[in-house]
Amino acid sequence: MLAAKSPKNRAVRAAVHRHDHLSKQGLLERAFTFAFRGLVYAQIWEDPAVDMEALAIQPDNHVVTIASGGCNVLSYLTADPRAITAVDLNTAHIALNRLKLVAARHLPDYEAFHRFFARADSHANVLAYRSHIRPHLDETTRRYWEGRDLIGRRRIDGFARGVYKSGLLGNFIGAAHLVARLGGVNPRILLKARTIEEQREIFDRDFAPLFDKGFIKWLTDQPASLFGLGIPPAQYEALAGDEKMAVVLRERLEKLACDFDIKDNYFAWQAFGRGYGRGPMASLPPYLQHDHYDEIVARADRIDVRHTNFTDYLRSRPDGTLDRYILLDAQDWMTDEQLNDLWNEITRSARAGARVLFRTAGAPSILPGRVADATLSRWAYRAEESLDYTRRDRSSIYGGVHLYVLDATA
Repeated sequence: MLAAKSPKNRAVRAAVHRHDHLSKQGLLERAFTFAFRGLVYAQIWEDPAVDMEALAIQPDNHVVTIASGGCNVLSYLTADPRAITAVDLNTAHIALNRLKLVAARHLPDYEAFHRFFARADSHANVLAYRSHIRPHLDETTRRYWEGRDLIGRRRIDGFARGVYKSGLLGNFIGAAHLVARLGGVNPRILLKARTIEEQREIFDRDFAPLFDKGFIKWLTDQPASLFGLGIPPAQYEALAGDEKMAVVLRERLEKLACDFDIKDNYFAWQAFGRGYGRGPMASLPPYLQHDHYDEIVARADRIDVRHTNFTDYLRSRPDGTLDRYILLDAQDWMTDEQLNDLWNEITRSARAGARVLFRTAGAPSILPGRVADATLSRWAYRAEESLDYTRRDRSSIYGGVHLYVLDATA
């Protein structure tokens, strides 16, 4: 794990810290930075099907994305881009992405790859790591996975216990399950629904009343309670808006539980079942689907994983050389100065027809009025398409999915 005073941790602090360290908000920001140093997302929570439709990736495209848990980075390979650069400030995310790439190249077959990342709960995975993956890892990544977590367990052993139950998000979901059970609800009950109508019935009967309980209202009013979702204090404010947080979370959970067939939504399986479904018809990210396995193996070398800041990476690129940019929800963390620096570099490095995709905790795009008109005017906001992508994003946790396209006439 990165030392507290390393340059990369300073970059995380710069993205999050906005208040004096002795103020209440400043203390929250520093607590979040501490929590963010470890693994946050064992699985990324942005829908790659929506991403790839919005991005319209072409074979000559160079895609730049925030790495996060790596699911979407590998899934974008199914669109056959020329190159993907995945950047992240979180050392655990970098290690997870590099592990996945080596596993794709060196595990013997689809069954082993599926067992490692779709089931992720078999001691055979640790044996496969020793035999097929470890010899091909760089030293930094190997030291991470063979190092110990806060309670002394080797990190690679997480793939024998259920890796999706670990990390900041996995622990948050586990805590949410505990709170729900204390309220008399087993979240796994939703996975038994056979139709969307049954999903709605279960949600209205079992889950919706939980958000009316005083303890839930109090708990969700504490910004630190959502650190497990990777939400820093500034993003908490954007997510809540003018509503109480319990109301907002109920609406997001309702969409996840009711708007998509549970059989086709692996995000719901992660939320309500703490892992992917089992069986040949289980919903999985594209990179874990059998039909895409050969593509993932053949194209894995196109991915370059870098431990750096998104804007700093763009600064290193020549003018007009990049095509697709995926920012996840990172802009929610940024100051106006950071946003303008980022968009200046995006605009300078973008080729004709470039596309930028990002998500926000609240519904509106955060760019108007914050990014200088001279820069933003060069980009066309696809408002109607963005609303449609938001509606169809199966992860359901974001208020907005936003697409900007470089305007050739500007």
